[in-house]
Amino acid sequence: MFDAAPSPGPNRSPLPLAQPPVNGVPTPRPPVEARERRAAPDRPGPRRDAFFDNAKYLAIVLVAVGHAWEPLKDGSRLLESVYTVVYTFHMPAFIIVSGFFSRHFDMRPHRLKRLITGVAVPYVLFETAYTLFRNLVNGSHADISLLDPWYLTWFLVALFVWRLTTPLWQLVRHPLPLAIGIAMLASVSPDIGDDLDLRRVLQFLPYFVLGLCLRPEHFALVRRRRARIASVPVFAAALAIGWWAVPRMNTGWFAHSESAQELGAPWWCGPVMTLALMGCSLLLTACFFAWVPSRTTWFTPLGAGTLYGYLLHGFLMKSGDYRGWFEHPWLHRPPGVVLVTVLAATAVTVLCTGPVRRVFRFAVEPRMEWAFRQDAAEQARSRNRRGQRQRRGQRQQQQQQQRQRQRQRESVGV
Repeated sequence: MFDAAPSPGPNRSPLPLAQPPVNGVPTPRPPVEARERRAAPDRPGPRRDAFFDNAKYLAIVLVAVGHAWEPLKDGSRLLESVYTVVYTFHMPAFIIVSGFFSRHFDMRPHRLKRLITGVAVPYVLFETAYTLFRNLVNGSHADISLLDPWYLTWFLVALFVWRLTTPLWQLVRHPLPLAIGIAMLASVSPDIGDDLDLRRVLQFLPYFVLGLCLRPEHFALVRRRRARIASVPVFAAALAIGWWAVPRMNTGWFAHSESAQELGAPWWCGPVMTLALMGCSLLLTACFFAWVPSRTTWFTPLGAGTLYGYLLHGFLMKSGDYRGWFEHPWLHRPPGVVLVTVLAATAVTVLCTGPVRRVFRFAVEPRMEWAFRQDAAEQARSRNRRGQRQRRGQRQQQQQQQRQRQRQRESVGV
């Protein structure tokens, strides 16, 4: 759960040599912190893995495309089959990556601040904005309710709950079976209600916990050429099964937002479908990861802005829905579906770019330093940093003066 500090041993760095005496007085060794700061420039900083940025970008494109297909899929068995296959793995893939990057979350103040400013505050802002937007465009009079996530803001609630409980999942011995058991119980519990979309939060929980359990070497297994080749027949079989299942199956199962009883099925179908869908989702997610490029591409930098694309593209989708854009008969034909797909992918790509992120950073990643109280340790570190900067400035000024005097002596000697 915590990053282990390196223990002293035979591989530790040797102590620096004592400084030569000045005026007969030995100079003490610099403190450990100073030695670490002096060595810091030689130590390479952490680099982002292009694979995960590529995976997040491609997953968010599939999310936006799936939302664009939703009003077009009725009456098209082929499109609904593809829609079903995409919905089987696109959110699980996104959630697994989110869990993977939450492995080191703990209750330290700076991580809690990040959770509040990066998840809780955006949820409040966007839930309010979406409600006002719906009232303005659709002419409705819905009340602002932070307990009833609307459209796509449920993911922020889920991420807040999942990440806040990360230390608990790191503590238990078998976290994944426990999370699957909770998801199975949620699938047969219609009394949970709609507050905070808790049923969906619990049914998607196993994918987040799986991400917590994964390590980089696990992702390396699906980044091989053999996995990429094997994924082709798997996707083909998934499309064939989706074609067969469309008229026989309620696609509401893939949203994980309702119980088995609410979907008109016997209660025992809930646990069975939870296990079956999770198996299918993990298989297709592995096939999806197999095709994610590991190298840096033109869309790799966009992976850092996927939350912007996720939260902002909903305004475009709902505008088209309210304005009746998707009701045009031509859009329900193959060329229209292709056009809508390209437009959705392009729109979410633009929303992940740097200029859009700079404009909406106040809502998606607010800094809010004014809202938090610094603890004593942080204040001491701040004072220490200010003192270090002052001493560094004084040393630079002294060195500059010495160089000037040296040049003056050399000019006089000449």
